[in-house]
Amino acid sequence: MGSALLSGWLSAGRADSGVAIVEPSEGSTGPFRDKPGVSIVADAGELPAGAAPSVIVFAVKPQGMDTIVPAYRRFVRPQTVFLSIAAGRTLGFLATHLGADAAAVRSMPNTPAAIGRGITVACANSRVTATQRAACDGLLSAVGEVAWVDDEGLIDPVTAVSGSGPAYVFLLVECLEEAGIAAGLPPDLARRLARATVVGSGELLQRSPETADQLRRNVTSPKGTTAAALEVLMKGDGLARLMTRAVAAATKRSHELAG
Repeated sequence: MGSALLSGWLSAGRADSGVAIVEPSEGSTGPFRDKPGVSIVADAGELPAGAAPSVIVFAVKPQGMDTIVPAYRRFVRPQTVFLSIAAGRTLGFLATHLGADAAAVRSMPNTPAAIGRGITVACANSRVTATQRAACDGLLSAVGEVAWVDDEGLIDPVTAVSGSGPAYVFLLVECLEEAGIAAGLPPDLARRLARATVVGSGELLQRSPETADQLRRNVTSPKGTTAAALEVLMKGDGLARLMTRAVAAATKRSHELAG
């Protein structure tokens, strides 16, 4: 996700003032080594003593935050905002490791950010100024849509719906492909049909002013083939109930990650 965000920032000219990547794995930083204005270090201790970044982004797995975040406490100042995309790590967690004076934003993007079609929901603590919020909004909007919430508790269900959501869509493609093969389609054709159908339907939804339920109705003829399939998918124990349970499980796990 960090690579996706940085690629979007560089393409949109949002990193012209300079970016320092802190990453011990050379394989992860290869695509950025020749980019103008980008410097790379393996550890936060290698950052210049006088560095005064305006935004510090934590784009790491939540399990690594306990050891990574404390190294950045020396950068806490009114002019610096900390932007985290780590699932489950709260504003309180950041305050514990950075201090109560740290301006911090907790956000949850998703992987379509890699192609500029992501969506991120963010929540700021009381130390974040309007200018800092605008700066974070600018960085996040470079890779897709952005929504802000005042209630940090909403970030857990956001994580379950949009953060994890791309995996649900990819699973749908897998299942549609497997169902096509079971119905007698050659595997290559089933894969092609499943992928193109989901991609095309998503683009139609993006472009259409109509709601998802209306688009569904548009393609459903009474007593037709689509209606027969939807009768299975929409019954009491069908897709809606499964998705509700899945989102609830992901929400619960996001809350657990907060410790």
